[in-house]
Amino acid sequence: MNDSDFQELLASVKEAGRIKRGEQEPARKFEVRAEDVKAIRAKLDKSQSEFALMIGVSISTLQNWEQGRRQPEGPARALLKVAAANPRAVAAALDPSLASTPGPAAKDGSRSR
Repeated sequence: MNDSDFQELLASVKEAGRIKRGEQEPARKFEVRAEDVKAIRAKLDKSQSEFALMIGVSISTLQNWEQGRRQPEGPARALLKVAAANPRAVAAALDPSLASTPGPAAKDGSRSR
């Protein structure tokens, strides 16, 4: 790593510290509201237990999100952001029941994934 890259990384880490301590506002935020979580789950036509299992969280965590008691963080927030934009892609990637569903027929008659 050259000195310029290191200095940029160091500045970024210091900025993250200021944001964490509340001394600075983040440049961007993505918040998932309770109704957003419910809407994403509804788009995927999943029960709470099915959706929680699919995204790898406990049912109580999902219920806390949906009732506004907690906010998703980190990878869960990123996954929900993707699911909001493209629920079918998330379902296809994460739902084991869809794994055995054949993909659309290719022009040569074979199946693609």
